[in-house]
Amino acid sequence: MREPLGDQVPDLLLERSRDGAGGLRLTGEGSMLAELIKAVLERALEAELSSHLGYGKHEVAGHGSGNSRNGRIGKTVQTGVGPVRLAVPRDRAGTFEPVLVPKRAGRISGGLDAMIISLYAHGMSVRDIQHHLRQIYEVELSHEAISNITDAVLEEVRAWQARPLEAVYPVVFLDAIVVKVRDNHVVQSKPAYLAVGIDTEGAEHVPGIWPAKTPTETATAGQSARFWSAVMTDLKNRGVRDVLIARTDGLNGAVHVAFPHTTVQTCVVHLIRNAPRPVARRDRAAVAAELRKIYTAPDAEAAFDALANFTASDWGRRYPQAGRVFEAAWDRFTPFFAFTPGVRRLLYTTNGIESPNYQLRKVTKARGHFPGDDAVVKLLWLAIINIEDKRARERAACKDETGKTKSSPGSARLIEGQRTIGWREALIELDIAYPGRIR
Repeated sequence: MREPLGDQVPDLLLERSRDGAGGLRLTGEGSMLAELIKAVLERALEAELSSHLGYGKHEVAGHGSGNSRNGRIGKTVQTGVGPVRLAVPRDRAGTFEPVLVPKRAGRISGGLDAMIISLYAHGMSVRDIQHHLRQIYEVELSHEAISNITDAVLEEVRAWQARPLEAVYPVVFLDAIVVKVRDNHVVQSKPAYLAVGIDTEGAEHVPGIWPAKTPTETATAGQSARFWSAVMTDLKNRGVRDVLIARTDGLNGAVHVAFPHTTVQTCVVHLIRNAPRPVARRDRAAVAAELRKIYTAPDAEAAFDALANFTASDWGRRYPQAGRVFEAAWDRFTPFFAFTPGVRRLLYTTNGIESPNYQLRKVTKARGHFPGDDAVVKLLWLAIINIEDKRARERAACKDETGKTKSSPGSARLIEGQRTIGWREALIELDIAYPGRIR
């Protein structure tokens, strides 16, 4: 812009933007950027009024037109660089309705709204956003105004929650994160259910987010088979015809309500974590080494023998609860033994969903509680989009530097569209194990 403006305008803005100490104020009232925005907005408002009246300023065509300019009225609007004091033109008939700066609007949307939504997506509370805008940009926005800005994404969230899904997901990871929500007039901890599905192309997607519903006759909401059944039914209603393997901590009955032929594979890592809990700290390393023989066995029969050997050993007799963890989940624990090590690594843990869950917990951790379920879904959706955007930018930056796109798990996109490592070989095995179900 320097060439059409020349040096005089930037020099004048520079001089007017000096503070008492001689420093340069780029943002805030009276700053260089605020003055530039003021000039652009006022010029645009004059153009809007000329279009409304049908003639330009000082043009002869305005004589006897029945409506004319009627001075200006002062108005302060909040922008992404701070408050800006505008002189808004008026018409004598009072019929002029500005589009760029609507009547009774206290802010200019766009940059400021995007900034507020970004801060909210990174986990800042409404109060923290208020403080940040006041401290950095000298912008004063009410709690209600900030909430309304973030609520503007709810329609997009609802469309995302209802979008059609793939017909077949070879693998779906199911889990929940716990948040504090005001429900039935009481603040309580309740799970928000989350699913990550791997489609036939090996790309990962988040089908949806489902906050648990609390029955009015109960005080709390927990992970229940009834609600998981509702989640599965929602997936089916949105076009999912088949799920080959569901990775979860159980609830196989809930999965089978909608998908009766789905194999439920429990999280082996959760079993490994739970089994040593009753074991004394000094004995945990030795017990863990014995338990390792169970889940690293070459097949289910060898795993059963390893469990029997552990139960009959001194460690098994001293800590029988450790072996019972595997016994209780045996039917859900053994399905992954039917595959080669490459596919077992895919099914071994719920990292496909625990990794994004870890990122989402960082966002929700700073919150005291949410006012309702919509607020939970809104923040989690914004956080998912933010994670996706961050990973996409990292991959783009890597490609710009090297000419190649990183594909390692640590740098790949975590949510939408991440390519599963070794998926081609896994898909071949899954097609053999489940003939005719992958299209």
